[in-house]
Amino acid sequence: MAAAEERLQEALEAFDFGAPVVGALRYGKGHVNDTFCVHTQPDEAPCRRFILQRISPVAFKKPEELMENILGVTEYLGHQITAAGGDRSREAMEVLRTREGKAYYTDSGGGAWRVYPFIEHTLCHQTAETPELFAASGRAFGRFQRLLRDYPAETLHETIPRFHDTEDRLTKLKAAIEADALGRAEDCGAEIAFAMAREADCSVALQALREGALPLRVTHNDTKLNNVLMDEATGEGLCIIDLDTVMPGLVINDFGDSIRFGANHCAEDERDLGKVALDMELYAVYTDAFLEGVGGALTDAEIRFLPWGAKLMTLECGIRFLTDYLEGDTYFRTSRPGQNLDRCRTQFKLVSDMETHWAELEAISETYRKP
Repeated sequence: MAAAEERLQEALEAFDFGAPVVGALRYGKGHVNDTFCVHTQPDEAPCRRFILQRISPVAFKKPEELMENILGVTEYLGHQITAAGGDRSREAMEVLRTREGKAYYTDSGGGAWRVYPFIEHTLCHQTAETPELFAASGRAFGRFQRLLRDYPAETLHETIPRFHDTEDRLTKLKAAIEADALGRAEDCGAEIAFAMAREADCSVALQALREGALPLRVTHNDTKLNNVLMDEATGEGLCIIDLDTVMPGLVINDFGDSIRFGANHCAEDERDLGKVALDMELYAVYTDAFLEGVGGALTDAEIRFLPWGAKLMTLECGIRFLTDYLEGDTYFRTSRPGQNLDRCRTQFKLVSDMETHWAELEAISETYRKP
């Protein structure tokens, strides 16, 4: 029996779900936390569901800091949504406290568990099958930024230290090249050269932050489509989920990660690089929707740096894949030899494509700038 199942009943008993629990089953497609859907049955009302998660002890070493971040952000979002006349119970995640009033429960084996009410009548998509769906996610992530624009980002903990520190990612790549533990460096000379030729690029956003040109904000740091719950009735983005990586950061990184993930039509490990390209139409669609959702909350510099966010998040991801390949595929899960190198190549191809269309990317930011 897996460790999570061994402590499941203990965790269930730590929370007051307001009604008898009639079932708890594995749920979702996540690979980090152990997630269960808890079914309860009130006497005279329909079944009510909750999401119960065992926080990964490997990914998150300090659950108290992680939950402090989540509690602060969700409560703040709730106040903002309510003040704007929205439905706090559907538009923001809510932490269900333990019977002892805590944000999470620590089981007898040291595992940390938390609970959120299930938001019914929503859909979670894995891919943006239409431009409209991609746009809906852009508006949702933009709105997330607008609602949190005045939250003191400096009070948040770094749940994953130096997560989007592109300079540090390059330093780690250099160390992996130097060590060449498995003798793989000779297989990827072109990729190593590509990364090293963009060493100065790795400092662009961080230097702008150090100089005060870009402000520190609350950022999600995992802005994939499947982290937006879509309203079943309207098709619009309703609630941003998976807040484990909410940290202080740069808005352009959140924007860029969405572009990296959604503005191309190829698999992350596509071997035919001729198929890999930035979809300029999707880039424009997302930029328009994101800035609509933000509603004027960004500075001129942040809008101007949006293309840099797209380029740097893609370059950083490629560097991480390449580093992992050189170190023996110890971080990213692989299903075949050379998969991480193929993943690196797709990211670098996207970077190259962005560079080719750089003037167009900059023009798109200006075209969709909101007053």
